[in-house]
Amino acid sequence: MDLVTVLLSIVVILFLANAFKNHQKGNSLNFPPGPKPLPIIGNILSIDMSKPHKTFMQLAKTYGPVFSVHIGMTKTVVLSGYDTVKDALINHADAFSDRPIQPVTAKLLGNNGVVFSNGENWKVMRRFTLSTLRDYGMGKRTIEEKIIEEAECLVQKFRSYEGKPFNNLTSINAAVANIIVSILLSCRFDYEDPTIQRLMALINQNVRLVGSPWVMLYNSFPKLMGWLPGPHKTIFGNILEFQQFIRSTFTKLKKELDVNDQRNLIDAFLAKQQEGKPESTEFYHNENLTVLVVNLFAAGMETTSTTLRWGLLLMMKYPEIQQKVHDEIERVIGSAQPQMEHRKQMPYTDAVVHEIQRVGDIIPTSVPHAASEDVTFRGYFIPKGTVVLPSLHSILREKTFFERPDEFYPEHFLDSKGNFKKNEGFIPFSIGKRSCAGETLAKMELFMFFTTLLQNFTFQPVPGAKLDLTPAMGATNSPKPFEICAISRR
Repeated sequence: MDLVTVLLSIVVILFLANAFKNHQKGNSLNFPPGPKPLPIIGNILSIDMSKPHKTFMQLAKTYGPVFSVHIGMTKTVVLSGYDTVKDALINHADAFSDRPIQPVTAKLLGNNGVVFSNGENWKVMRRFTLSTLRDYGMGKRTIEEKIIEEAECLVQKFRSYEGKPFNNLTSINAAVANIIVSILLSCRFDYEDPTIQRLMALINQNVRLVGSPWVMLYNSFPKLMGWLPGPHKTIFGNILEFQQFIRSTFTKLKKELDVNDQRNLIDAFLAKQQEGKPESTEFYHNENLTVLVVNLFAAGMETTSTTLRWGLLLMMKYPEIQQKVHDEIERVIGSAQPQMEHRKQMPYTDAVVHEIQRVGDIIPTSVPHAASEDVTFRGYFIPKGTVVLPSLHSILREKTFFERPDEFYPEHFLDSKGNFKKNEGFIPFSIGKRSCAGETLAKMELFMFFTTLLQNFTFQPVPGAKLDLTPAMGATNSPKPFEICAISRR
C-alpha cells in the first residue's frame, strides 16, 4: 500500500469518526444554522481564511447573529453583534467561559497558564495574575514612571534616525515588551540586545503563523498533519525555545529568592511554591509558571505594540488629525512630560487613541471560547466543547454605536461640545470572565507612548510611498511592514 493510499484511508477514518461523534453530541438537535459544509474540509473553501471575520459579517446577514461554520471538521459557532456577544459572555458567562482544546496550543502548553487553560487552574492563575499585576504597579504611579522612562528611550531611538526612513516594528515591540519585562523580571533590555530581539522574533513569527490556513487545518487533522512538515513545526520549535529561556531565567531567580523581598511576578510565583499549602503543589508548579510568563510576555507585547504601529500609520494617513493632536498636546502639556493625569484634559487625543484601537481591530474574533457545558442559547442547542467565536469585529463596526464604522473618525468618542464620551460598543479587550487581564496596563501604555511620540515628532510617509491599511495575515490584525519618517518637533 503506497503513502497516498494510507493518507486517504486515514482521512476517511477520521471523517467517519468525527461524523459519528457529531451525531452522538446532538447534531440532529437545533444547532445554529450555517452554510452547508463539504465532507472533511467543511466550509474552508467559502471562508476567506486570511480574514475570516469579514466572511462572518456576511454570513450573519444571511443566518442571523448566532450561526455555525465548519472549519475542517471542527464545528464552530459565531456570535455577531453587541447584544448577542454581551448576552453570551455576561448573562451566560459560565456556559461560555472555557477555551477550546486546540492541538496547536494544547501540545506544548497543556492546561497551564492563564490564556488557554480551563477549570480550577484557570481560576487560580487568573486571580494570581490580576492581584500580582496590581501589586507590581498596574494602574499605579510606579508603572506610570516606568512607562515614562521607556517612552523617553523610544523617543531617543526614533531621534537617532534623524528624520530618515526606518521600520518601527522592533523598537516599538522592544519598548512595550520592556514594560511587561519590568513586572516579570524587574529589568529592561536595550533595544539591540540579542536576547530581546530573539524573543520578539519568536513571538512575532508565531502570531503570524497561528493565523495561517495551514495551522487551521492542523487543528482539524492533527494526527494526519502532524506527519507533514509545515508552520506547526515552526510554532512548536519557537514555543520550546521561549520556554527554555523562561525556565533558565526563573531557575536563576529561585537561587536569589527572598520571600520577604519579592521583586517581581516570578518571585511572587516562586514564593507561592514555598507556602506548603495543597494549592502550592497543585497549581504553583514550574509548568504553570513557564506558560504563564510566555502568556503575559506575548500578550503584553503583541497587542499594545501592534496598536501603536497602527496609530503611527493612521497619523501619516490622516495628517489633519495628527495636527489636531499636536495642537492639543501643545495647549495642554507643552514641553512638559506627558502623564496619565493629562488624559482628562485631552479629549481629542483620547478619542484618537480609542479610534485607533477600534479601526486597528487587533483581535477581530477574540481569543476562541468554548461551551463549558451543553447550553441552549437564543433558542439554539450548543453542545459542550463546541468552539465559540465572539466577533468583536462585528461590534467595532456596528452602526448602532459608530456613525461611520468603515472610516477613521475620532468623533465616535466625542460629544457635540468636544468632550470625550464613552461608547458602549467599544470592547477591543472583550468582556466577561475571559476579558483581557492586562486591560488597565494596556490603556496606560497606549496613551503614554502615543502622546509622548506625538509630542516629539511629526510622522510622515516615505516620499512616494503608498500607505496600505490592509492588515497582514496572522492571528492578530497587524499592519503590513511600513517605513516612517519621524521629523523632530523639538
